[in-house]
Amino acid sequence: MDAVTRIELFFVPPRWLYLRLETASGLVGWGEPIVEGLAGTVAAAVTEMSEAVIGTDSCRIEHIWQTLYRGMFYRGGPVISSAISGIDQALWDIAGKRHGVPIYHLLGGHVRDRVRVYSHFGGATPEEAAREAKVRVAQGYTALKMGGTGPLEWMETPRHGEELADRLAAVRDAVGSSVAVGIDFHGRVHRTVAKPMLRSLEPYSPAFYEEPVLGENLEALRELADCTCVPIAMGERQFTRWEFKRLFAAGCVDIIQPDLSHAGGISEVRRIAALAEAYDLSVAPHCPLGPIALAASLQLDFATPNAALQEQHVEVHAMENSPLLETLAPDGGFQFEAGFILRSEAPGLGITVNEERVRALAAGGHRWRCPRWQAEDGGFAEW
Repeated sequence: MDAVTRIELFFVPPRWLYLRLETASGLVGWGEPIVEGLAGTVAAAVTEMSEAVIGTDSCRIEHIWQTLYRGMFYRGGPVISSAISGIDQALWDIAGKRHGVPIYHLLGGHVRDRVRVYSHFGGATPEEAAREAKVRVAQGYTALKMGGTGPLEWMETPRHGEELADRLAAVRDAVGSSVAVGIDFHGRVHRTVAKPMLRSLEPYSPAFYEEPVLGENLEALRELADCTCVPIAMGERQFTRWEFKRLFAAGCVDIIQPDLSHAGGISEVRRIAALAEAYDLSVAPHCPLGPIALAASLQLDFATPNAALQEQHVEVHAMENSPLLETLAPDGGFQFEAGFILRSEAPGLGITVNEERVRALAAGGHRWRCPRWQAEDGGFAEW
C-alpha cells in the first residue's frame, strides 16, 4: 500500500488551478482541477474531498473515483466533476511514475505515434483573420480554430452571418484547402439565428461547428444537425458518461469534446470515448487550459482509437519561448512537429513540472472571472 498523504492546490496565473498529490513513498502526481472563473470554488471542493482520499492506497484509482463520485448524494456538475478530474489525473500520474511508464501504457498501449493539435487565431476583419491564420500555418499547424461571433440577441439581421462568412472566406483563400478550420460559436447563437448563419458558411468548408447552440438545447441541436453537412462538435460543458449518453442518444453530434479537467479526469473520459466509438463518433478533447490538462489529454489521445484532434492553448510550437509553459522544466514538455505532438516515453503524464516556479507564481495567485457580455438592447448575451 502506498497511501495518499498530502494534497496541495496552487492558483497559477493566468487562470489555472494546479493540484499536487503526494504518497507515503514520496511519489508526486499533478492534476489540473478547474472551472474557469470558479477556481476558489473548485479548490474548496477538492479540500473537502481530500478527507476521503488521504490515507487511501493511491493504486486504487477506480475505487477512489467511485468513492468521490458516488459518495456525493448530489452528483455530477462542473464543480464536483472538475474536482474529481484533478485528483484522478494526479493518481494516474503517480501510477505511471510508479511503473516507470507513460499513462497510455497503462491504458492498453499506444494506438498512434503522434496527435494532431490545433491552434486558435483571431482577427476582427477578413484581412486580420487571414493574416493570423497564415501565421499559425507558418508555425506548423495544419488545423486551426476561429471564433464565430460576438454578442448576439435572440433575433438578428443577416449582418453577423455575412461578416463571419467574409472572414472564413478570406481565411480559406489564405491557407487553402489542406488546412482544417473549425468555427467555435461558444453557445452564443440562438436557434432563431443559427440555421441561416450555418448555411452561409458551408461553401468555405469549415471542419466543424463547435457549440452552435448550448448543449442543453438538444432539440435545436438536432434540427441544426439535420440542416447542415458540416460536422457538429459538442461536449466541453457536459460532465460524466451519463450526460454524454443523452447527447449520443439524441443523435445530433459528430465530434465530442470532453474536457479531462471537467468531465471526470482520465478515468471517466476514457469511458466516454469508448462509448463514443460505439456511436462511430470521433473525440477531440477540449483543452483551453494549462500544460497539465494538455498532458492528461494527450495520454488519453495516444491510447484512444477514435481520438482525432487535440485542442491546446499553450502554443506548443514554441516550447522554449511560450510564457504559458514556464511551469514546466525546460526539457520536460511537449515535442511539436509539423502540426503534431509526438509520443513520449516519459513516465506518468509525460511532463516534468517545475515545482519551484509553480510555488512562486501561485504566491501572486489570480482572480480570473468569465467576461459578462451585453447585447445591444442591454440584455444579457452569452459569452
